Amino acid sequence: MKPASSNDGRRGPAQIWNSAPQMAQIPTRHVNSLVPSGARVVIVAPHPGDEVLACGGLLQLLSDLEHPLQLISITDGSASHPGSQLWPAARLSVVRPQESAEALRRLGMPLHLLKWIRGGFCDNGLAAREPQLSQFIARYLQPGDVVFSTWRNDGNDDHDAVGRASAVACNVVGAHLYELPIWAWHWPAREGAVFPWQRARKVPLDAWNVARKLHAAHAFASQLAGDPQIGLAPMLAQVLLERMREPYEIVLV
Repeated sequence: MKPASSNDGRRGPAQIWNSAPQMAQIPTRHVNSLVPSGARVVIVAPHPGDEVLACGGLLQLLSDLEHPLQLISITDGSASHPGSQLWPAARLSVVRPQESAEALRRLGMPLHLLKWIRGGFCDNGLAAREPQLSQFIARYLQPGDVVFSTWRNDGNDDHDAVGRASAVACNVVGAHLYELPIWAWHWPAREGAVFPWQRARKVPLDAWNVARKLHAAHAFASQLAGDPQIGLAPMLAQVLLERMREPYEIVLV
C-alpha cells in the first residue's frame, strides 16, 4: 500500500473513480463467471494491505464459494514511511504483516485454510528484480489457477512490476490472470482516456461485503497514520476510503 509514483493532482475531487462518465458504463460480471467452480485463486499483493484495497470484497465472495485461496505478499511494506522515526522500516516489517492478518480476519477469511506466502522482496524496489519476481510467483502457481494481481500500468512502480511479473508467470505456468487497479482510480480525470475501460468489469458487492472491506482497511493503523514530525501524510487518505464504499469491485479482464 504505497502512494503512486506521481501524486500531483491525484487526490483532488476530479479523479477517475468519481468523475469519469465511463464508470457508469462498465458491464457487470458475477464472480462465478470469472472463476470456474473449484478453481484455486491466487492473490498477488505487492505490499501488505494491497489485497484489501484491490479486492477485499472479492476475497469475501471467493471465500463464501469455498474456493481454495493463496495470498502472495511480495514485500513486507517496510518502506511506506521513508525517513520516519515513528515508523522506521524495522518496525513496519513486523507491524504491516500483522495488520494484514487482522484485516483478513475482519474480512471473515478462514486463516487456517488460507495459504499465505511472504516473498521478502525489497519494498519500493521490485522493478529492478522483475525476472526473479516472475520466477518466484511462477513457483507458487499451478496450471488452471486464477490469479489476481495489481494492474501493470497502475502508476506505482511496485504495482506495475508485480502486474508485469504476474503476467509472465501466468503465461509460463498456464494460469489465468486478472488485473486490479488501485492507484489508477486516483488519476486526474483528464487521464481517464488512457484507462482501458473496455477491459473493466464490475463485480457487485452487497452492503455487508462493503462494510467488512472498510472495517478491514481500518486494521492498517500504520497506513492511517502519517508522521507529522516530517510532514508525511497518511498513506490511506480519506479519498481512498471513500472509494472503497462503492458497491462493486472492478477487475480488468
